[in-house]
Amino acid sequence: MSELSLPQRVARAVGESPLSEQVAVVQEFVYGPVIDWARRSPFHTSVLGHSVHPLLTDLTLGCWVSASILDVAGGSQARRSATLLVGAGLAAAGPTAIAGAGDWAELTGAERRIGAVHALGTDVAAFLLLGSLIARMRGRHTLGVRLGLAGNAIVAGAGFLGGHLALNRGTARRTTAGQGTISPANQPSREQSPLPPL
Repeated sequence: MSELSLPQRVARAVGESPLSEQVAVVQEFVYGPVIDWARRSPFHTSVLGHSVHPLLTDLTLGCWVSASILDVAGGSQARRSATLLVGAGLAAAGPTAIAGAGDWAELTGAERRIGAVHALGTDVAAFLLLGSLIARMRGRHTLGVRLGLAGNAIVAGAGFLGGHLALNRGTARRTTAGQGTISPANQPSREQSPLPPL
């Protein structure tokens, strides 16, 4: 077996960390009622054949990253558009978080721990982007830009862990009702993944 890359070693360390387990326990305690509801919500569905959470993250992160691009390259005339994008990303973050919470409720072991750290990162990023929106609306544009950039930096790390879960670990896969397990020919199992198991 080839040696694991640095990103894979990081993901493994997060999944094996006792601190990650503590993060999971705290999140379960704080968000317990929400998590239970999220599992029954329309955002936790198998209709697409996979979780809707990765799809929704593209919308959320797309808005936030686009806002930061406008902040850096758009000049003062792009401030209003950047503010609108930050707000749109925050609006999309709600359904995205609900879908993710429903998925996380079904995870166990290392995947549960990685998911907990991923969620913590996205929570912190969302609060930073909320602060960014408030600062922009109060005319404190420079502070808003800085908070936005910090939020995007954190959500990039959280997104790496989420992508690891969805793509390497296969946690975004779904079994469609009445159709049994998705065919391995079309959807390789975790054991068949070309990446080393973690």
